[in-house]
Amino acid sequence: MSTRPSQRILIVDDEQDILELLQYNLSKEGYEVRVANDGRKAVQEAKSFLPNLILLDIMMPYQDGVETCRQLRQVPQLQSTFILFLTARSEEYSEVAAFEVGADDFINKPIKPRALLSRIQALFRRNTTQLSADDGKTFVNDIVIDRESYTVTRGGQTIAFPKKEFELLAFLAGHPNKVFTRDDLLHHIWGTDVYVLARTVDVHVRKVREKIGEGYITTVKGVGYKFDPNGQSE
Repeated sequence: MSTRPSQRILIVDDEQDILELLQYNLSKEGYEVRVANDGRKAVQEAKSFLPNLILLDIMMPYQDGVETCRQLRQVPQLQSTFILFLTARSEEYSEVAAFEVGADDFINKPIKPRALLSRIQALFRRNTTQLSADDGKTFVNDIVIDRESYTVTRGGQTIAFPKKEFELLAFLAGHPNKVFTRDDLLHHIWGTDVYVLARTVDVHVRKVREKIGEGYITTVKGVGYKFDPNGQSE
């Protein structure tokens, strides 16, 4: 068994054999694991367990994974929790829908345990690196971006930001007036261990703009995006 510090993982799937397979392999690696077999139970379990990562199936009875993810991202204590979708569906719209509601990664079934473990370890490594490298706060007019607590306030009011939206905003605000291509942002925010569509960047930019105002993140046509600290106009 691994001697790494225990991280908490919640597995959510309606297939019992998948739950048992993943629970066995993750527990063997030293992770603290709990399971749920539908979306409604997952939300209840996550609120008490406060996992560092959630493996979430999309197609489930009672409540699908997309709606479950949406509800999970509304829980303040779970804003920095990784959510990795597990699905047998490979259509692009499923991936876009997952990232729309705050997914961090997306992996297709059938699941290969060693590949999944590698993906999970890469997510945790990147999180540790970013927290140590990006320590501190960024102030932009009445907006405060706190990298230690993963919170954003505007005019003293806290704004809920899922993990990847927060990281996108913090990264762009930390490099004002510098233009980044979509590929740049995919590399810096999602890393090289996760495959996501370039369109995912556009989705997250739109979500951030809705929360802090249209003017701060500007589109450089044919190139990418940049953060304008003076861009307060809508």
